[in-house]
Parts: sequence; C-alpha cells; structure tokens
Amino acid sequence: MAAGDGDVKLSTLGSGGESGGDGSPGGAGATAARSGWVAALLATGGEMLLNVALVALVLLGAYRLWVRWGRRGLCSGPGAGEESPAATLPRMKKRDFSLEQLRQYDGARTPRILLAVNGKVFDVTKGSKFYGPAGPYGIFAGRDASRGLATFCLDKDALRDEYDDLSDLNAVQMESVREWEMQFKEKYDYVGRLLKPGEEPSEYTDEEDTKDHSKQD
Repeated sequence: MAAGDGDVKLSTLGSGGESGGDGSPGGAGATAARSGWVAALLATGGEMLLNVALVALVLLGAYRLWVRWGRRGLCSGPGAGEESPAATLPRMKKRDFSLEQLRQYDGARTPRILLAVNGKVFDVTKGSKFYGPAGPYGIFAGRDASRGLATFCLDKDALRDEYDDLSDLNAVQMESVREWEMQFKEKYDYVGRLLKPGEEPSEYTDEEDTKDHSKQD
C-alpha cells in the first residue's frame, strides 16, 4: 500500500459531506434529507401536542360549565326543594318501647325510623337513605338490630320476633354490640329503652328529656 493511502480513506470516511459511502457524491443530500425528516417529525409532534392541549382545554371548560350549571339543573328537579323526613319531624320525646311499639317505626308505616341496639332505642330518621325501606340496612328499621350488627348479618335470620337477650353471643360479639351502641349514641338521638317482656316503661320528665338531647347536640 502506497504511503498516504490510509490517510485518504480515513479522510474520505470523515468527510461525508463531499462523498457517499461508496466514494461517490451524495452525502450532503442524505444529510439534508435526514435533517428534513427530523424537522418534519418535530413539526408533526408539536402539532399533535398543540391539538391535545386544545382538546384538554375544551374538556376542562365543559367540565367547569357542568359543575356550575349542570348540578343546579339536577338539584332543581322534582322534590329538590323538599326537606328530608328528619327535618320535617319534631324531635321525639324520650320514652320506652316494647317490641310491638318499636315495629311501628319502620319508615313505611310512619316516616320516623327507630331501631334498637343493646337495649337502647335510637331515632335514625336522618339516616333514612341507609335505614329506610329502600336502604341497605332497611331490614333493621323498627327492629332490634343488635344481633345483626354483632354477627355482621343482614338477613332475616338476624332478627327475632321475641325479645332477644343476646345471651348466646360470645365475648367478641358482645363487645361489637357495645361499640355499635356507642357509635349510634354519637350520631343519632337516643329516645328510650327497649323493654323486656313484662317490664314497665319509665316516666321521663321534660327536664330529663331536654338534658339528654342537649348531650347529643
């Protein structure tokens, strides 16, 4: 190999702007083509991003309009101005209930809804969407819910037609009943006791009734 041949070939590889890979002219054209393709790709990508941004802005604007006006339309439908049953009923005076008396307050025969937990009766009317006839816990309306809550059972098997002393529940289940009782006391009005068979109801004075309601407010 003659002196300088290697330098020429290295020079040729390094000078793609003057010759192609086979030594022929055209390297500059290839570079220009690649540059044009990259520029076109960038332009297309930028246009797509712009379109996505515009669509996102349109959707955001539509959502804000729905939040502002759509909900007004939903809330102004039939019955929107009606008050809930709890808001239209006076507060119940404190009294005691037999099982038969408790069953009258099932949300169907009367708008007021009561249920008992661990011998305590609570007015759950303001939770009618849960304890009303169509609610997920409507089975407990007008009934002693203690066993169902203790055993996490929503079937009729958890209800008793006679007074349920819960004596067959284990310690864990009884603790669960007491916890439920405390939760109901915090959220709903305690209106009296569930009477055992033959037990006489207590007489509550207005002062006791007012004092009891004040503790819950």
